[in-house]
Amino acid sequence: MLDFIQLLKQRYKAIIDLGEDSLNIVYQERINSLRFAESFVRKGRLIESAPKHPIQIAVIGPTQAGKSSISNLLLGTSAAGVSPLAGYTVHPQGFCHNLEGTDYSWLNHYFVRFQCLKQNELSRAQYDCYSLTKLSASRSNSLPDCILWDTPDFDSIDATTYREGVLRTVALADVIILVVSKEKYADQSVWDMMTLLEGLHQPTIIIVNKLVEDSQYIVLQSLQEKWQQSRKDAFPEVIPLTFQKGGNLSAWSKNEQQRTRRLIDLAVKQSKRSQHSGYQQQLLKSHWQNWIEPILAEQAAQKDWEKLLDDCIKSALKDYQRDYLNHPLHYETFQNALAELLSLLEIPGLASVLGKTRKIITWPARKLFKLGYSGKNKAKNMTDTSHEVTLLKQISEHTLISIADQVLERIEQNPETGQWWKEINSLLRQQKLGVLQSFQRGVIHYHNHFQIEVDSAAQSLYQQLQNQPLVLNSLRATRVTTDAAAIALALHTGGIGLHDLIITPAMLSVTSLLTESAMGSYMARAEAELKQKQLYTVKQDLFIDILKKSLQALPGIMNHQTRFNVSEQQLLKVQQQLTEKRHGLRIF
Repeated sequence: MLDFIQLLKQRYKAIIDLGEDSLNIVYQERINSLRFAESFVRKGRLIESAPKHPIQIAVIGPTQAGKSSISNLLLGTSAAGVSPLAGYTVHPQGFCHNLEGTDYSWLNHYFVRFQCLKQNELSRAQYDCYSLTKLSASRSNSLPDCILWDTPDFDSIDATTYREGVLRTVALADVIILVVSKEKYADQSVWDMMTLLEGLHQPTIIIVNKLVEDSQYIVLQSLQEKWQQSRKDAFPEVIPLTFQKGGNLSAWSKNEQQRTRRLIDLAVKQSKRSQHSGYQQQLLKSHWQNWIEPILAEQAAQKDWEKLLDDCIKSALKDYQRDYLNHPLHYETFQNALAELLSLLEIPGLASVLGKTRKIITWPARKLFKLGYSGKNKAKNMTDTSHEVTLLKQISEHTLISIADQVLERIEQNPETGQWWKEINSLLRQQKLGVLQSFQRGVIHYHNHFQIEVDSAAQSLYQQLQNQPLVLNSLRATRVTTDAAAIALALHTGGIGLHDLIITPAMLSVTSLLTESAMGSYMARAEAELKQKQLYTVKQDLFIDILKKSLQALPGIMNHQTRFNVSEQQLLKVQQQLTEKRHGLRIF
């Protein structure tokens, strides 16, 4: 789970870095909640490994509310640096109160990559640091034995650069002391933070600083209303501090110290580390759908992409069926099968003579037009002149254009996944030529190799004819007549138009006789079977294995650093941890 939270955080940040302004604010809020949850999960591990670590009290609040001054007041020292400048404190600063001889190595495991420095070594040039100061043996009357954390503000313009330190420290705390002033208590940033903190179930004390007696009642009443609008738990105890000239808070009466100590002791008792695991799961569940929203959108885009490809390929196959397989003039494959049947109808004894004669008289035409009717030349000629080959190339180009148009529509319609579709569009433009070339090579390969099925259909027809001698003899007689007529005409024309003379009349005769004979139904069935094989082969070998698979691969070559790239299986595996009991939130 911890790894998954970190992955989400990295992905959100990468997308923000792309400059998607429309999502920046929303995604930055999610990054903050992820940082917060990450720290709270780490706190759970800390509780398991060091359950008796010292009480942690965090002083938090907006800029210039007097957090450092309150920290000093609670500690009874001037250890926390104080300045009238806004944003003076930019690192978490821990002060160990009455904790002599305590081991603090566990803090390094909690803060992970944050470096622990001495207070005077902290630099504004490096924010991933914190300090831990061990105070002298003098004991404050306002605090139990604890580590008190003075934290940076969370509302200034620069706060985004050091907010992670604030969130880590706040998540570590057993007790929260919220410091606000009469000028700052109503700021939305305060209540955004307190809303975020609600899931941690931390006992809270509010100190309202810089109050004027005349407005104290109004401010405190308004403060309670703000709390009730932002949170569902009970309004906490409030310690009001009136404004003193120069901001001097050193004169804190004994009664105020005793009351403060009593409230803090009560808050410490109310903190329940033993229930952290349950609180942790509640926190994760409360943010979960919000966090994974773009993941679900991305997965939906992936499915939409798959559906888009399927729909476009279905449309392409319909065009292929309409304009070729079912077209009465353009469908040529079965005609080629009948042409192959002609060569099988030679009358034994005459076949050799007629074949040699055709070879002699067709030589001038074949030499002139390079239209050899055997081997590679035959295949090449049939491919070059095939209407099917031309049509398939046109359909592939039209399909890619249609896909590109629909991708552009989705970029405009889906801002949440706009970047995903933009990358698909860019890759589609880059890969288009290569995909078309692969498809066209596949068309040539298919057309040449499908001749095996054409020959098989011709053989099947011939085998059926052998079972019907009368029809076979009639066809052979027709074959001799057409061949003789072709030879006579070819002698006068010198071979020009030989293809039309030999193939077309013969084919018309064969087709008529087959249709009118008992072979008619079988021929129709043979043609339908050939079309079915042809449709399946074109669909599988061209549109699925080449076109679809090439386009399906595009999401896989997208920049993984600019999208979430979480599969349904990965997400399901992590989500299962949310339903597991106490030890369910293990490292993912």
